[in-house]
Parts: sequence; structure tokens; C-alpha cells
Amino acid sequence: MSGQCIPHATTILAVRRDGQVALGGDGQVTLGQTAVKHDSNKIRRLCGGKVLVGFAGSATDAFALLERFEAKLDALKADIRRAAIELAKDWRTDRVLRRLESLLAAVDRETSLIISGSGDVIEPSDGIVGIGSGGAYATAAARALLRHSSLAAADVVREALAITAEICIYTNDHLTVETLA
Repeated sequence: MSGQCIPHATTILAVRRDGQVALGGDGQVTLGQTAVKHDSNKIRRLCGGKVLVGFAGSATDAFALLERFEAKLDALKADIRRAAIELAKDWRTDRVLRRLESLLAAVDRETSLIISGSGDVIEPSDGIVGIGSGGAYATAAARALLRHSSLAAADVVREALAITAEICIYTNDHLTVETLA
């Protein structure tokens, strides 16, 4: 795939506050320098709604990973950490899977994780997960909002993603936000 056709797809953000976790993402899908879709939904509920997952990167690759992650969650009785580690091991070692270009953000009531194809399973110490093109912007905005406001987790995610949409050309303001309490 040439540099002109590499898909840039999204900003995903997860925030925890007051016993609630929110996971949100924007709706923009970009191909090269062109926004080709504005209302994509990159957030999924798994395990009967107990786990939220967002993806950034290639959508096709992400769907393949989501299916595998859901199967691991089902096999491991919704143990998000173990399922993430098993997925990361497969992703890193399998010849087909290791070519997949995507990142996953996964949260349940207690845990927030970033899962990557290089074998990383990272649990941020502050419970904030930002991935995708605007992940760093969204994380910074969320930290500021958490420190200087009393907004609920879902509102922090919405505001941080809206700020990110003003900065990152690969992020728009068509937002999807899901919560777990």
C-alpha cells in the first residue's frame, strides 16, 4: 500500500471517574488526504455488554482482531486481562495476524487496556486510554478536564474528543460514546 492510500482512522479515548468508565471515538475515516466517511462507529460492546472495545487503524484488521478478542473473552469468562494477553501473544506470533495494522482499547468495570500487535498489553496508571491519530491530544485534554472539572466520565470523553477534533485533521466531531457503570 503506498503512502497515499494508508488509512488513518480515528481517535479513541477511555476515561474513568466515580465508578464509571466511558469509551468514545470519532467517526472519521481517512484515505490518504481525503476524509471518505464521517459517521463510522469504532466502538463495540462485547461479552453481553460487559466489555467495551474501540479500534484505531485499519478497520478490516480491527474487525478480525475484535472477533478473536471476543472469542478469547468468551473462553476466559470475560477476564479482560487474560484475554488481552492471549490475543497479544497470538497477534505477535501468528504469521497472518502480525501483519494486521490496528490498535485496540478495551475496558471493563475495573480495567483499561491498550492492546497492540507488537505484543503490548498496557494498563495506564491513570485509567485514561488514548489511541489513534489523535490519541495523545485526547489524552492530554482528558487529563486537564479530569483535574479541573467535575464532569462525568462520558462528558470528559465527549469534550476531550471535541477538542481533539479541533486539532487533529484525522479526527472529526461525529462522536460515539458508550459507558459502563
